[in-house]
Amino acid sequence: MSACADPGDLAAPSATALIRQRLQHASISLPRLGARSSGRLRAYDGMLLQASGISAPTGTLCRLTGGDGTTIDAEVIGFRDDNTLLMKLDAEAAVSPDSRISVISSDPSVKVGDELLGRVLDGRGRAIDGGLQPVPTETQPLHARPRNPLDNLPVSKPLDVGVRSINALLSVGQGQRVGIIAGSGVGKSVLLGMMARFTAADVVVIGLIGERGREVSDFCEQHLRGESAKKTVVVAVPANHSAVLRIRAAERATAIAEHFRDRGKSVLLILDSLTRVAHAQREIGLALGEPPTTKGYPPSVFSLIPNLIERAGNSQSGGSITAIYTVLADGGDVEGDPVVDSARAILDGHLVLSRSLAERGQYPAIDLSKSVSRVMRAITGKAHNDHAGALRRSNAVYEENADLFTLGAYQPGANPALDDAVKRRELFEAFMRQDAETPVTFEQAQADLAVAAGPL
Repeated sequence: MSACADPGDLAAPSATALIRQRLQHASISLPRLGARSSGRLRAYDGMLLQASGISAPTGTLCRLTGGDGTTIDAEVIGFRDDNTLLMKLDAEAAVSPDSRISVISSDPSVKVGDELLGRVLDGRGRAIDGGLQPVPTETQPLHARPRNPLDNLPVSKPLDVGVRSINALLSVGQGQRVGIIAGSGVGKSVLLGMMARFTAADVVVIGLIGERGREVSDFCEQHLRGESAKKTVVVAVPANHSAVLRIRAAERATAIAEHFRDRGKSVLLILDSLTRVAHAQREIGLALGEPPTTKGYPPSVFSLIPNLIERAGNSQSGGSITAIYTVLADGGDVEGDPVVDSARAILDGHLVLSRSLAERGQYPAIDLSKSVSRVMRAITGKAHNDHAGALRRSNAVYEENADLFTLGAYQPGANPALDDAVKRRELFEAFMRQDAETPVTFEQAQADLAVAAGPL
């Protein structure tokens, strides 16, 4: 502009333009904050918290601060009209009507590392074993993205779990997902403890979800001791904790297992129980207004189960997660339970524990005729498969003709296959029994199988 130009020739910027310009500069110079990261509690019905003035995705952790300064943490689980719906992580915490709500973490991740080995954690990663709080430096997503199915390497190698009947007749492979279907009082916890202590896996991660608090203490004291405890991580959330914390515990245990798998480790993940996780999701789903479907379970339960199970398996890193999920059969009904049916359709095999076998003193009480490993033929040799098939057939013939013994109608010589099964029965029952303190290696199980299925 020349020095002689008339200032009136230039249009002065309007006040609106100046304000807009200043706001643009402010938006560049200031860090971006999450939209509406604080709000107020509007309603609470004993389970769901309704908040206004806050905008955050599901899975976000928030903190409620009461008028007296007390704080409660909660997780965003859904939305209704203009309100955000949350559920407390501490089920027993009292809620104040004037609480303010603020976002504390929108990144659902967990701290992981070797510092967790040998420790017992709660659903939020805090140590509950009386030791110092672990301070791991690495993180792992709590909710893993779905894996490319082509990244799941096939199950090709067996994993020694230290239990003769499983190693020999229901062989478990590295990266396999197996269900243990059982009612109460049939030796499920003892079997899990045997596998946790005797397995050849590099790392064991155990999720104890929704059980009684006493059972958590008993399991840790009785089954996690000696050298095996040093390679084990336990995540425990008893039944009296909130539904969101129970689900977070299952996801935390899985995320910890994923961390070690990504570093090339062979991991045994034990989740006890998948049914309690389903119950927790049922609580949340029904509270959100989902329609109850089969036996009162809302649809979200049947999407959670495969999402959790599919995170296990082999990876391109050379590591593997071999997963054992316990599924509770209410009243011993293994056919009509929707959680059993859903899990069995996704898993690579299942072991059914029988109450009648437990009552006869056979432990582990594995019902061979109802149990199967879908990968066994791919991970064992021909001789092993032949011997296992022979012993299975012998057991099937004996069980099919059990009524003959009850009625006293068995006639030796009438059925050669039944005669062989009768002669082999005592050997078979001894083969299936195992002392809980005595491991049986995969190689020893193969040798014992050759004897049990061989010539009499």
